[in-house]
Amino acid sequence: MSTLQLVLAQINLLVGDIPGNTDQVVEVARRAHREHGADLVLFPELTLSGYPPEDLLLRPSMQKRIDAALKQLKQAELPCAVLIGYPRVVAGTVLNMAGLIQDGELVAEYAKQKLPNYQVFDELRYFVPGEQACVVEIQGIPTAITICEDIWHPEPVAQAERAGAKLMLNLNASPFHRGKAQERLKLLAGQAKMGKMPIVYVNSVGGQDELVFDGGSFAVDADGELRARAPEFVESLLPVTVSADGNGKVSLKPGNDAKPLDGLASVYQALVLGVRDYVNKNGFNGVVLGLSGGIDSALTLAIAVDALGPDRVEAVMMPFRYTSDLSKNDAADQAHRLGIHYRVISIEGIFDASMRALASEFAGSERDTTEENLQARARGMLLMAISNKKGAMVLTTGNKSELAVGYATLYGDMVGGYNALKDVPKILVYELARYRNTVSEVIPETVITREPSAELAPDQVDSDSLPPYEVLDEILRLYIDLDLSAADIIAKGFDEATVMRVVRLVDRNEYKRRQAAVGVRISERGFGRDRRYPITNGWKAGE
Repeated sequence: MSTLQLVLAQINLLVGDIPGNTDQVVEVARRAHREHGADLVLFPELTLSGYPPEDLLLRPSMQKRIDAALKQLKQAELPCAVLIGYPRVVAGTVLNMAGLIQDGELVAEYAKQKLPNYQVFDELRYFVPGEQACVVEIQGIPTAITICEDIWHPEPVAQAERAGAKLMLNLNASPFHRGKAQERLKLLAGQAKMGKMPIVYVNSVGGQDELVFDGGSFAVDADGELRARAPEFVESLLPVTVSADGNGKVSLKPGNDAKPLDGLASVYQALVLGVRDYVNKNGFNGVVLGLSGGIDSALTLAIAVDALGPDRVEAVMMPFRYTSDLSKNDAADQAHRLGIHYRVISIEGIFDASMRALASEFAGSERDTTEENLQARARGMLLMAISNKKGAMVLTTGNKSELAVGYATLYGDMVGGYNALKDVPKILVYELARYRNTVSEVIPETVITREPSAELAPDQVDSDSLPPYEVLDEILRLYIDLDLSAADIIAKGFDEATVMRVVRLVDRNEYKRRQAAVGVRISERGFGRDRRYPITNGWKAGE
């Protein structure tokens, strides 16, 4: 009987910081050996460059920096072996590589075979696929090395089995979307059974622009049974003990099992992590946001405080003649509950000055949405001025439903560097607000129960301009997430006029979304990298 002590290093990397990521590998490897007696430490996909490096891969100095990092690791006198990921130029082509460093030598390399080129992934833009399995003896155990997408296809697993593998290691940078953790576990259970070998899966954790990597690294035995699992959304070292008997059977000993978060909790933590890492990794002092007394800004504020702490969050109420006392009171109440920096700055003077300046241009015309947009842009100007002066990033607060149909003002309430709710439909906003209040009541109940309103005109409510959100969100899900045609949606029983109006709004507001802040992705069809529609086009909604 022989044993192999693995440690899964679920760590938060910074894209492009090759020296910093390399130092982290050294530090974590030593800690894993010291605390868990690691023989081998597994790190996430593209450990050294971070994932996704995008067009950094096209920089001429990328390979020079990777070579320097590999040299540093080989000379670091590590107390255990490490399996790391990195891009590697071979014969003029770039490979998504995994390398095993042991006793100061790079003893094995594997090139990723299955390159994802869908949704947020475009690896075929940069990489050439590998062709060969890599099976290496690690303490007498024939061990296959694979990378992320390889495990979602049967061929690499079957190839490794034919090459004699009894254990599979899989390095990942697998981003979060709702239900993804359950998908991974079900998939690997099936692949382990098919390949007749345990599979050990290490994932990255942390935010990278719109992507959030949720961690949740785990290991399954050859029968598909879960043997160990790391927590989600936090860095973690997960020990996994591998045993091999004299007859060639390899199995995993039961280890730590961090139970996964439920649906709303996992979404909320993804939003918190996305905001925290975007602000911190980009070096902002903190954030500032407009707090209107409505549900979207209330949830955004709670997320910001949970991500950064109250001392790094400022909220500004910017009332106008249409702002209700309820909105003013709710905003002040929530600010007090969360202990943030809170200011009230009226936009009356800015609006009136703008109207005077535009008097000759507007002469003879009726009031319309122009005056409403002026209010939103006055608020946006104030927030950006505070941001410039204090080095705090503006968090914009619009939700996915509003962005989908263009119910937002360019250079107004859309200003900002990041949007926690960009991929969160309105109904889910309410569910997340109620979830957050089960942890501690930070959002006033009246914010959740009142009818939503932009308060840009007397007695205005969202339903004046939009269908009920229960109807709107389902039409949007069918049209955006599932790519159903207008005709197919109508066939499901939705009112034809409503569907056609919503679809046309989505199509013609692509220009707004292209100018919107980046934001956390929680679905498989977020605006941005997931959904790339032309702004100028002659496509007609219908079948």
